[in-house]
Amino acid sequence: MRASRTEDYREFAANRAAHLYRSACLLTSGDTHLAEDLVQETLGRMYMVWGRVSRIDNPAGYAQTVLVRSFLTHRRRRSASERPVGELPDSALLCGDDPELRLALLGALGRLAPKDRAVVVLRYWEDRSIEETADAMNVSSAAVRTRAVRALAKLREQLGGSLVEFAAR
Repeated sequence: MRASRTEDYREFAANRAAHLYRSACLLTSGDTHLAEDLVQETLGRMYMVWGRVSRIDNPAGYAQTVLVRSFLTHRRRRSASERPVGELPDSALLCGDDPELRLALLGALGRLAPKDRAVVVLRYWEDRSIEETADAMNVSSAAVRTRAVRALAKLREQLGGSLVEFAAR
């Protein structure tokens, strides 16, 4: 019985790791090393609760919630204020053919507050409902709506003219 659970977990982790990594890259504004750490922490926490997975309605959604909460917890730590220097890696982190747009969006996401970034990623990248986002972030639905409006306004302010340039291409 225990071997079957372990095998189920391995299959789950193999199927969800890439999706979790993409979400983590967005949350961390392209910091691939931190994204890998967050995914590893998420999968480790999932392994710890895997024996009780039958009580979890949606393990993939639960893993996404664990990832977001790990990210927010990391942002509160004192060591989270350290910033690597240098340029973003050449590897593509998002789908699409326009690397300039991708870098502009990642840069703009990086300038948002961590909770605002989490709302934008969950609501608009992960296409979650307000209630699902609120549950993942452990806040009220009203807080998610408020943060989403403010975060989108900040993104528009940061990208205002540059988005028009990208759209004209």
